[in-house]
Amino acid sequence: MKKLYALLFVPFCAFAQLPDYFEYYEGVDLTLTGNALKEQLATLVTQTHTTELTYTPDVWTALEAADLDPDNPENVFLIYGYDDTDADTNNDRTRDKDDNCHTLSCSGLWVREHVFPRSLGNPNLEYAGPGADAHHLRAIDANMNSSRSNRRFADGSGHATTITGGFFYPGDEWRGDIARMMMYMYVRYGTQCEANVVGSGSSSYSPMTDMPNIFLEWNQEDPVSQYEKNRNTILQDMQGNRNPFIDNPYLATLIWNGPAAEDTWQELGLNIKETSQIVIYPTINTGIVSIQNANIEYSIRVVNPLGQRVSHKLQDNVIDITGNAPGIYLIELSDKAHIEVFKVILQ
Repeated sequence: MKKLYALLFVPFCAFAQLPDYFEYYEGVDLTLTGNALKEQLATLVTQTHTTELTYTPDVWTALEAADLDPDNPENVFLIYGYDDTDADTNNDRTRDKDDNCHTLSCSGLWVREHVFPRSLGNPNLEYAGPGADAHHLRAIDANMNSSRSNRRFADGSGHATTITGGFFYPGDEWRGDIARMMMYMYVRYGTQCEANVVGSGSSSYSPMTDMPNIFLEWNQEDPVSQYEKNRNTILQDMQGNRNPFIDNPYLATLIWNGPAAEDTWQELGLNIKETSQIVIYPTINTGIVSIQNANIEYSIRVVNPLGQRVSHKLQDNVIDITGNAPGIYLIELSDKAHIEVFKVILQ
């Protein structure tokens, strides 16, 4: 129903509200669920990971940009932190971005946290590849970093704290961030970064039993923040790839089940019955587009991504959009029952 490079069986107004990065997911078949969808996302985030950062200095540069507090760009957020007002600097939520530490004596300064601990990788994560993937590296207070160490995550409530049994709760504010980072690391690196290794408890939601329930619950309980969204785009500019579960947490629900997370693209959650098999081709063209299987009486309009009509001709199920500027266009076919929207690229 939602093969992105061919057909979007949703009203145009829903398509127009999709974010700018949505083109990143062209070619991903969003009719899939479970392992099939996971594998397509794995291929996407791997193939688009075109730049591998060096642990030093690239990761420092990445965190100084991606972890900035939008309300005070002189500061970075500190993962697991929660209080800037008390006398205890270990639990600081933010800190001056220049107060970082490259030595062994770092109290009161921030360092780099491997949210997926290096020692829990199979094999261990080196300071390259997954060990330098900024999608799971965060600024952190040095002493908080020591408190977390390589402890596995477990459920809790309130602020970040160690938990009986040698586990760690990241805090209410950060639990969704943690879940989405761990989902990304598992999808991107597979068995080297299994989610079950870093998250504790049952994995009963998933038919594949490969995603801890707590991560699926945290993904739903703690929605994506604007900070996460900004960070995702900044890191795409540096690495080339994105974290899909920040772009749409509902992708995790489609893959692993569990509580339904927010569907930020809206149409993924719609239950619309497909009533035709219309195909428009070629989707990348020089101005001539054919309509196949149009066994209905329809009207047509062609618009740019802003919804503005552009000139076209229609004859015998062939659309002519030559004369328009190269770029992306949306072709709407509508009858009395529904609208089907197709995206084409005019070269």
